[in-house]
Amino acid sequence: MSQQPSDGRESERPSSAAEIFGAALGGAARKAGLDPNDARSTPHVVWHAMGGWRGVVESVLPSLAFLLVYTVSTNLPLALGISVGTAVLFTIARFAQRQPPSAALGGLVAVAAAAALALFTGRAQDNFVPGLIINGLYASGLLISALVGWAIIGVAVGFLMGEGTAWRTDRRKRRVFFWLTIAWAGLFAARLAVQLPLYLAGNVAALGTLKLVMGLPLFAPLVALTWLTVRALYRSTPE
Repeated sequence: MSQQPSDGRESERPSSAAEIFGAALGGAARKAGLDPNDARSTPHVVWHAMGGWRGVVESVLPSLAFLLVYTVSTNLPLALGISVGTAVLFTIARFAQRQPPSAALGGLVAVAAAAALALFTGRAQDNFVPGLIINGLYASGLLISALVGWAIIGVAVGFLMGEGTAWRTDRRKRRVFFWLTIAWAGLFAARLAVQLPLYLAGNVAALGTLKLVMGLPLFAPLVALTWLTVRALYRSTPE
């Protein structure tokens, strides 16, 4: 199903940085179980991409714990301590079971950085600042990549499918990857557009709730759409 460039011009001599970046993206997608060559069902692929039950719990519980404790007690140090402590327990459990701790460690670093900022400023809404920044950076990066003709989804899929950057010479693929990348940029932009006003208003309860609602519930359908679209694209492409 994978395609190789028919000549040297198809890759348009991408820089070594682009090749390294694309290979890294493709490797990350394959590790997450998003290889379009895989014959598994779409629900299975999406569930694997989210990390299964464990990944969902590790992703959601620290934020949920902070939201619930702070809403009930308005005690910022207590809420942050329980949130960080939850992430620490997940990381310890990964190490104890000799499982790859990367996901839990990433979550722990994010939770700890957010908690440190909120403790420093004394404002509960600042616990959400790193997430707002990440959404802004992701939205900007994805949008720019699509507009300049190097759609990030295309870069990742190209290396995942073994064709490098040859997809850029195929108008159909470029169009599909453009709109998929725009869709992902739209997801992160929507999160920022909805949550930033709540942050500025200091509405911690609504901000925390919408962060959870706009997290995995929106991520999963977009993963499924991307997966199905890419599989259909390559299945219908002549060998």
